[in-house]
Amino acid sequence: MAKPMHETPMLDELESGPWPSFVTGLKRLAKDKDYMVDVLGQLETSYETRKGYWKGGTVSVFGYGGGVIPRFTELKDENGNPMFPDAAEFHTLRVMPPAGMHYSTDVLRKMCDIWEEHGSGLIAFHGQSGDIMFQGVKSDKVQDAFDAINELGFDLGGAGPAVRTSMSCVGHARCEQSCYDEAKAHRTIINNFLDDIHRPALPYKFKFKFSGCPNDCMNSVQRADLAIIGTWRDNIKTDEALAKKWFAKHGMTELVNDVVARCPTKAIQIKEIKEVRKGDSISSVAVNDAQALEIDNRDCVRCMHCINVMTGALAHGDDTGATILCGGKRTLKIGDLMGTVIVPFMKLKTDEDREQLVDLAKRIVDFFAENALEHERIGETIERIGLVNFLEGVGLDVDPNMVSAPRTNPYVRTDGWDEEVAKMQAKKKAA
Repeated sequence: MAKPMHETPMLDELESGPWPSFVTGLKRLAKDKDYMVDVLGQLETSYETRKGYWKGGTVSVFGYGGGVIPRFTELKDENGNPMFPDAAEFHTLRVMPPAGMHYSTDVLRKMCDIWEEHGSGLIAFHGQSGDIMFQGVKSDKVQDAFDAINELGFDLGGAGPAVRTSMSCVGHARCEQSCYDEAKAHRTIINNFLDDIHRPALPYKFKFKFSGCPNDCMNSVQRADLAIIGTWRDNIKTDEALAKKWFAKHGMTELVNDVVARCPTKAIQIKEIKEVRKGDSISSVAVNDAQALEIDNRDCVRCMHCINVMTGALAHGDDTGATILCGGKRTLKIGDLMGTVIVPFMKLKTDEDREQLVDLAKRIVDFFAENALEHERIGETIERIGLVNFLEGVGLDVDPNMVSAPRTNPYVRTDGWDEEVAKMQAKKKAA
């Protein structure tokens, strides 16, 4: 006979709105699992007292130092016994997803079967770090659950002060905006950092994220310690037939308001066809018999907006690769940081190119391990020691593209700069 449900008036309120509620899902699982009945009871208590009752601990599987997030209840009665004994332990297994997050329905069904057998049945696709979150399992079932998941071909992800689970967009598999093979770059990095994922040995977490184009569907600029974002070096490509088809449907007003006016650097103009400039940096495409779009690629900052609006009519160039940024993170010791460019362009077409990325990543992680303070992200290390010292430490040359905050005052005298640079170079050469 199933365990009777606890009274949950506050949780019930979360089911009363117009949107789907997680409470409904938990109640559905509770029909078959006493485990989830007590989880709902403890959650209701947390809502009443406005206090969380889960504490950490140590739970792992053989050969691993991370990947399991321990959760033990602190909610005890006067005799020290758990008030909700069936939910006294609620550990989570972090499992690495496949690159690009591709699954077959067969694999998904098997995952559900495994977790219904060994755990609570509650799975999150995906957690904020990108992992598949198998939530709710007792200590004596952790190893059995992992063995079954591992037999299916999946491994534990990162937890604690370690290299964390990487994420990559669907990219090269399905997206026409992709500028490099994200899945292959993702797998190459993971295969080289597996020990740093499973055996935490860093000052704090370190995340890789791979986005195939500047749309950055992985939010890597804000969320990744090392962000690999696809880009291109040559001109935007054009297709006249698709441009005219787009214009026939949307018209001049939308072309002006949604494409030309929204270019952040005013690189796009509408001109009479006979007035369109010729040049190495100019892309142009006729939108009707009299007018054309002219794009000065020297001013293009690869924001992707025009390409997103006129997909097909405009497309990224052929000389593709990736821009590497370092230091993105959420609030911790200091406020939110977005990644700073450390490599403006890197080719990622061959195995040799990807090994170059691995070599850079190893230098950065090693520098982080040796120089960061406890509980400090690499972005905070860079803020503390300065970007120039960081670049010197990882063996990268300073580049103008690395400026994270361009000057806001245009009235700066630049006469004499060339002479000063020449003096510095001569001094360095003499040393």
